[in-house]
Amino acid sequence: MPLRLAVRDIAFFERPVPFVRPFHFGAIVVNQSTQMFVRVEIEVEGKGRATGASAEFLAAKWFDKRPHLSSEQTMDGLRRSLLIARELYLAHSEFETAFGLHAARIGAQVEACAKEDIPPLAAGYGPAEIDKAILDALLRCAGVNFFDGMTQNVAGIDARLSPDLADDEISGFLAGRERLERVAIRHTVGLDDTIEGKGGVADTNENAGARYFKLKLNGDPEHDAARLTRIGKELSTLPYDYRVTVDANEQYADLAALGALVDRLDRDRALSPIASKLLYIEQPMPRDVTRQSPLGALAARGFIIDEADDSYDAFPAARALGYRGVSSKSCKGLYKSIVNATRAAKWSADGEAFFVSGEDLTCQAGMAVQQDLALGALIGVTHAERNGHHYVDGFAETPAAEAEAFLSAHPDLYVRDGGKVRLAIHDGDLLTGSLTTPGFATSAHPDWSTLSPLARPTTRILQEQAL
Repeated sequence: MPLRLAVRDIAFFERPVPFVRPFHFGAIVVNQSTQMFVRVEIEVEGKGRATGASAEFLAAKWFDKRPHLSSEQTMDGLRRSLLIARELYLAHSEFETAFGLHAARIGAQVEACAKEDIPPLAAGYGPAEIDKAILDALLRCAGVNFFDGMTQNVAGIDARLSPDLADDEISGFLAGRERLERVAIRHTVGLDDTIEGKGGVADTNENAGARYFKLKLNGDPEHDAARLTRIGKELSTLPYDYRVTVDANEQYADLAALGALVDRLDRDRALSPIASKLLYIEQPMPRDVTRQSPLGALAARGFIIDEADDSYDAFPAARALGYRGVSSKSCKGLYKSIVNATRAAKWSADGEAFFVSGEDLTCQAGMAVQQDLALGALIGVTHAERNGHHYVDGFAETPAAEAEAFLSAHPDLYVRDGGKVRLAIHDGDLLTGSLTTPGFATSAHPDWSTLSPLARPTTRILQEQAL
């Protein structure tokens, strides 16, 4: 039965995270990032107070890729998204369900962000992070784990933001969920990553025994085809079967360019080690172009939206254009992922396969990866992109005591290796057993005393105001 709560406090913090190698995707190369942390205090009706937390990278040039903005400006847009959401979530003190709190504010959040020139995808970041922390506190107060709590719909998720569904379709979907005990990692191959030989895609020291691979594209059909041919030659040497996905991060300009790539995949025998193992193509075109471009015959290859998933009606709109799937990312909103998974199950019951995939942009070791992993394990994501395990050196510069606390609390998910605590990957899989602790998939919280307050974003002057 849903519980009702009121939010009493929300605080934000951050910590720098260096990368051990450049991560090149889309039009950006990332050498370091900033991890943001949320701490909330809630009062649960009839049960008292509880504290919850969440974490996520402030990912530059992904939520907002507009070329006239610097990486720091796009990160400041995310900080503003958080601060605007904080004001909205604290504006009323009455009790309501966790989802009701979200649903009553998401429209105002998007509208307020638009006035500051923050696009819808970035606008959703603030509520997404606050919602995770609220859910963590709610589950802790109730003394239940994420999986049991969600099957009971403790957050009160309903169809008010998805009129194509009924309330009982969402609650029925949740009631039938069973936690996946293992979720396979999908190893990302960035645009600057080594392909052949030591440190290459087939090196088990590099890929941790992954059976799934995510291959980044740059939007040039000829360049991408040549690169995929090289990767295919390497992957075909693996002593086990594998599957791949490809992700263009909006770099294909239009359907003509995309069609040229698909034609090569369909006809070029040198690409068969990739084409025959390809599960889907992710967000090939810019989000605005995507909304205006039915896939037509190209849809036979299987496409999903990611960056274009910036509202509750994005997946139905994409379905009408020929897309079969949508990504789940906790940084885009856990409730939207659950609603979309309900849709995929409903639509697939009619015989045509639709699905939700697991994509990872912002999940560093600790709460971020655990909460995203739990979300995927709930809605049935059998393999998920996991970037932090090789672009970041374990817990990076997290204080040793904090890293050790996560290792102690979740010994199936982490291992001490080479002086660092890092993700423990078991035959290419992550285990979810220790995520069944009261709260949102974590027994540990960060050491708040070691974190810096969220940096104050620079106010952006709207372009029309400057004219």
